[in-house]
Amino acid sequence: MGGDLERKLSRWLRKRVDAFGFAPVERFADAPEEHHPARICRDAATVVVYGSAVPRGVLSSPGYVLHLLQRGYHSAYAYLDQVSMLLATFLEAEGHRAVVIPSYAPLVFHGLEPWGILSLKHAAALAGLGAFGRSGLVFHPRFGAMLRLGAVVTSAPLPGSAPADWTPCPRGCNACAASCPVDALQGTSFQKMACLGHTVKHGIYHLALGDAEGLKRIEMIINTAGYNYWLACDECVKVCPLNRRKR
Repeated sequence: MGGDLERKLSRWLRKRVDAFGFAPVERFADAPEEHHPARICRDAATVVVYGSAVPRGVLSSPGYVLHLLQRGYHSAYAYLDQVSMLLATFLEAEGHRAVVIPSYAPLVFHGLEPWGILSLKHAAALAGLGAFGRSGLVFHPRFGAMLRLGAVVTSAPLPGSAPADWTPCPRGCNACAASCPVDALQGTSFQKMACLGHTVKHGIYHLALGDAEGLKRIEMIINTAGYNYWLACDECVKVCPLNRRKR
């Protein structure tokens, strides 16, 4: 039965996304308890993960890389959320529970640090869509780090896709770390908050988050007024050789 559903889902997804995979919940043993699939969907059995690629031509735009990349990301987020809603409806029509994982917001805040309800990057790696590179991004063998991701957690038991067994970064490549203006890539560690603080901007932030009272409401503000954020940096994405050519 699981194989029949997998084939039906695969046909459905191939018409709508650029890449997809299935990750049984047993693969999420190391996920934080608050962000485990079992906290998201009752009787969770599988996470269906998929991605839509932002065309890599934006990275070579002579004058508007950040403008075009920002719109590409947000267009993909909106599209993936629509795919997720349709997929969840499809699964429920098959008799299974299904819960949509947002492609971006709402985020969950631990202090001042934003987390996804489920880490889509880790889910993508567990579902075989790609592998983590030195920059902390997940790289697909064809699309590099240009995939935006979406997912549905479902009670449907599905065969897992083969995890990625390759190392994406070329030997000796240090382009992302060398290009980072805030030194967020230190050795093998990725300084998430240094990167986000420099890269993700919004015109409302300095007004709404400028005092202690605003910071108390950071989750609500960023998940509503700050949803359509601005990109102020794309250096690691732009210089990465995996984003400029097909493997």
